Parts: sequence; C-alpha cells; structure tokens
Amino acid sequence: MEVESFEDEEVAKLLNGWFVSIKVDREERPDVDKVYMSFVQALYGGGGWPMSVFLSPDLKPFMGGTYFHPDDNYGRPGFKTILKKVKDAWDNRRDMLVKSGTFALDELSKALSANAESEKLPDGLSQTAFQECAKQLSKSYDSEFGGFGSAPKFPRPVEIQLMLYHSEKLEGAGKASEAGESKDMVFFSLQRMANGGMHDHIGGGFHRYSVDECWHVPHFEKMLYDQGQLANVYLDAFSITKDVMYSYVSRDILDYLKREMIGTEGGIFSAEDADSLEFEGAKRKKEGAFYIWTSQEIDDVLGENASLFKEHFYVKKMGNCDLSNRSDPQNEFKGKNVLIERNDMSAMARKFGFSVDKYPEILGECKRKLFDARSKRSRPHLDDKVIVSWNGLAISSLARASKILKGEPENTKYYFPVVGCQPEEYIEVAEKAASFIRGYLYDGQSRRLQRSYRKGPSKAPGFLDDYAFLISGLLDLYECGGGIEWLSWAMELQDIQDELFLDQEGGGYFNTPGHDPLVILRVKEDHDGAEPSGNSVSAINLVRFASVVSGQRSDRYRQTAERLLAVFEGRLKEMAVAVPLMCCAADMLYVPARKQVVLVGRKPSSELCNMLSAVHSVYDPNKTVIHIDPSSSVDMEFWEKHNINIADIARTNYAGGDRAVALVCQNFTCSPPVYDPNSLTELLAK
Repeated sequence: MEVESFEDEEVAKLLNGWFVSIKVDREERPDVDKVYMSFVQALYGGGGWPMSVFLSPDLKPFMGGTYFHPDDNYGRPGFKTILKKVKDAWDNRRDMLVKSGTFALDELSKALSANAESEKLPDGLSQTAFQECAKQLSKSYDSEFGGFGSAPKFPRPVEIQLMLYHSEKLEGAGKASEAGESKDMVFFSLQRMANGGMHDHIGGGFHRYSVDECWHVPHFEKMLYDQGQLANVYLDAFSITKDVMYSYVSRDILDYLKREMIGTEGGIFSAEDADSLEFEGAKRKKEGAFYIWTSQEIDDVLGENASLFKEHFYVKKMGNCDLSNRSDPQNEFKGKNVLIERNDMSAMARKFGFSVDKYPEILGECKRKLFDARSKRSRPHLDDKVIVSWNGLAISSLARASKILKGEPENTKYYFPVVGCQPEEYIEVAEKAASFIRGYLYDGQSRRLQRSYRKGPSKAPGFLDDYAFLISGLLDLYECGGGIEWLSWAMELQDIQDELFLDQEGGGYFNTPGHDPLVILRVKEDHDGAEPSGNSVSAINLVRFASVVSGQRSDRYRQTAERLLAVFEGRLKEMAVAVPLMCCAADMLYVPARKQVVLVGRKPSSELCNMLSAVHSVYDPNKTVIHIDPSSSVDMEFWEKHNINIADIARTNYAGGDRAVALVCQNFTCSPPVYDPNSLTELLAK
C-alpha cells in the first residue's frame, strides 16, 4: 500500500488537500496503534496492517480499515473513492460522524478497561481455564504439518509454552498417556517449523510467518520478538528431551542475533526487512531476494556436493515454491527455491553412501559455502532500533541458554554452518544488552524507561510491555548466574511499573502511563498473540517475586497478581485459548508450594556454575532459583533486607572456599543439602 497509494500523485493530492496525514510507527507507539486497531476490529470484525483510520481533530475515530487498493476493483471501493466519501461525509454529516466516534470509543473503553469484581479468581477457575486452553489448542492442532490452526501459520510461542507446561503437569499427575499426546504435538510442531522455509537454514533465525500450512514459503521479515521467544521454547524442548536438534535450533537463533543484530554497545536491534535488491543496480527490491536460490546458483557454489544438498533441501530446477495460495503478481519466486528439509538424514546418508557422522559434516560445509556466497548479495534493510520490550525477551533466552546448553553433546558439526558461541558467552551478551538499556534508556533520577533507542532515546515513554518483558528478562538473567544487581533492578522496575500502570482501584495494568494527550483510551491488554500480553507476563513476574522475598512485600506481590487475574475472569472463562500465558500464570499462582532452589557458594566459581547448569537442565516452570555468596557483603545486605530466611540458609550452609551447596526448598523449608550437580538433578527430577 505504501507503493501503490502513498507514492501515487493522485492519492497524494487528495490526502494533502483534505486531510492532515499522520504516520504512526506502531513499534515506537504501540499504545496509539492499539486504540485504533481495537476500533477497526470492533467495527469490522477483524484488523491488521497496513491500517488506515480517519479521526476527528480531537483524535476520535469514525471510520477505518486495513488494506485499500488505490482504485475500485472486484466491487470494492478503492482508496481514492474512500477519501472522497470521507470528505463528503465530513462536510455534510459531521455531527453524525463525531457522535458515532464518541459512542464507539465509550463502548471500547468499557470493553478494554475491565475492573476486578473480586479480590481473586473463583476457586477452581485457574485449573478449568488452563485445561480448557490446552483442550482448545489440541482441537486446532494440525497433525499433518504441525502447529495450531491453518495457513497462514504464525509461530505463537505462548501456545507451545502452555502445552509443554500442561504435559508436565499431566505427567506429574500420573497421566503419562495424555502427557505424551501433548508433548508429541509440541515436538512435532517444533520439528516441522525448524525443517521448514520459515527457518533460515543458512544464516540462522526465523522469518515472521509461513504463508502456507506446511511451513514452506515464509514472509521473509525477521523480528527480534520471534527470535527471543522461539529460542526459549526450543530450550525448553531440549531440557525435556535432551535431543540435540532442539539445542541446535536455539543456538542457531542466538548465534544469528549475536552475529547480525547487536550494536557495538550491546543493544539488540529490532528487525530485518523481507525485501532486498535481487542484483546490483536493480530498480526495486523484491521479497526474499536475499534468501532464495536457483538450482544453478547452488550448482555453481557447491560443485560435486550440489546434488546431495539439493535433494536434502528439496531444491528443484524449476523452483520449489507453489504460489497458488499467495498473491504474487510479479511472479517473483518463479524458478526460485526456499530451502526446506523433507528427508531423514540417516536415509539420505545411506543413499549417498556416507556414514551418519560424515553426512552431516558435508551438509555443514555446504551451508558454510552458501553462507559465504549469500554474504555477497545485497542485504535486507536492518532496523537498528533498540526496543526495550523485545530486548527483554532476548535477554531471557540468552541467559537461559548459557546454562541449559552446558549439558549439550559436542558432536554437532552439521548444526553449526557458521562458527557460533560457547554457552557461557550468551550470558555475557545478555548482560551487555541489559547494561545498554540501563545506561541509555533508563533515567535513574526520574526512575523512568524510554521505549526505544536509535541515535539517542526516543521521545516515547516506556509502556507496560517494556517494563514487564524487561523485568522477566532480568529475573532470568539473575537466576542463570547474573549478579544480584539485576534482581535488585528488576524489583525497582516492578515498583515503578506499579506506580505508572497499576489500576489501584480496578486491578490489573493499563498499557500506558496516564496523562498522555496522544492516547485517548487506556487499555488493559490481555491477548497473548505473537507477543505475550504485558498483563500475562506481569502476573508471572509477580509470582516469581513473591517466591524470592518474604513478609509484606511477598504478600503484596501475590495480592497484586490475584487481583490482576480477577480482572480477566471473564476472558479466562469464555476464551481461555486467547490467553495461554495468562492461563499458565493463573496455574502458577495457585500451585500449593513453589520450589525455591537455593545455591550457596562463592561467585564466580566453577562449582557454583555447574550447580546452576544442573538446576536449569530440569524443566520446571514452578521453580525459583536463588544463588547467594555469603562472602559478598552486597549479596548478604540484599537478602538481610528482603528475605532473612535466605540469609540464614546461606550462613548456615556456606562451606567456604570454592565448594557449592544446593538446597531444594518449599516455603523456605528445605531438603538436606546436596554437594554435586548429579545429586541435584536427581532431586529436582523427583
């Protein structure tokens, strides 16, 4: 629409003559976008981008829509006709338009700013909603190609998170058969996504979504929020199965971020575009030009191994993209191939006469050559904006990878076409990103976050997602071995989040701070979509905090979480599948006793690091990891202030030197201490 309409001279003449045109960057101002998207969805039953909304001078919407072709076609009015009709209505029926806009906004305000009718959810609702969400997702499962729902297929990691958590709870309840069914859905979906064209097999990371049901042809944009969340669910799958395929995909994503998406001072960039020039001097960019291949290009680069590679990755002489379900008027993909894996590696090794060890090495070498060849192409545009919320998601996965991947087998040559990181490097990247945000996007005096950074902080304030996602990332950073300062900053940010966004009377968090003239409606978001909602993440953050500290502060965290969930009681009852992460939060809040794994030892020491790796190697969303160095005055001062029980446990069990000890506790009643990682893993697995 940018090319078709906004660069069209006739359209420009109408817009400039009759309207004040405002372009909103929805990444920088998601709060503004949310208000008008909600209006379009309520009015027309659906929404999406590009979105055009017509407002009165006081910013109230009275008409809108998504994509408009510039000219009338297929019985639908084009953008030029729409502009003329809006101008006519404004001139002749202005009062009606303003009245309808005011009414629509009032109705939206009632729907999107619900209040809690009680202090907590009714008994049993958390379990009912959690189980109903899993049931609904199971019904939408695609048993042929994996994933939930039909084309176009978007990765929605919150669905995977719920199904994994649900399967573990079933297993714990002795329902092994049902648990196996849930896990099979998840693992098959993750495998098919990793094998498909949405996964960049040469350079790493995932594209935005697949236009077809079999994960083949993607929309080639790469978004940071996808990378952070997908890395985390593949890490979860690895911690459950110990299958190196899942660890490879996690590494593949995080190595891509480290190589391509991080600024010199540590901030992680937000996106890479889908389009790029097909060749030097081309007049316009084409979608996917950087990523797709002709059969001849692969022959030229790979020589004698081209046949093997082409069969493995389904490369065809005439191209492998079936575009019957995709609008492609320029036929940009004709003769081109999107790499996908459709063949079993063992079978392919036998066919080409290689051992199961040698065959992956050959594939890895082929990937390296294609990576080098692709590096000479015109790259897609890099959006080097650093967005706080998306950095929070990436910090989480980087920190967790540093410990979960420590137990990974080393015979994974095929899985690393480009030299990647050692696991311990990931936490360094995470800490550098957190330091960038604290240094450039957090004002310690005003105690406020800014939304984003590009050649300086943006004017947009931090929103609920920025605080909630960053807090979640900082909690993971601390739990995976980062210093106590990250936990302390997370608690400080939680206090600020409560001050700015918490509805003290009605419960739950608004998306925006108050008193912003650009925002005509404060919304309490609950939908867990491509990104989780700020309220869902906040609920889990509060549960985690309540398990770390003690006394009144712990009670306050828990009560805030209970009231938050009560705000969305209707949603949990009627549409649980729309809020999978909130369903997880509700279940976590009401588990009888959350585990606290307390590790006592000198920082940094290899013994403590090994204990941290052991505790994170076991999948359990209902555990909190606390590590403390009794020889550190900073550590001890923090715990003396916030949880004297932890301070006492640390003093009592400190062995001195480099020796580390672990205790598994519930409500600070602890198991006997264990002194080696294997014993800790066995204890946690029970």
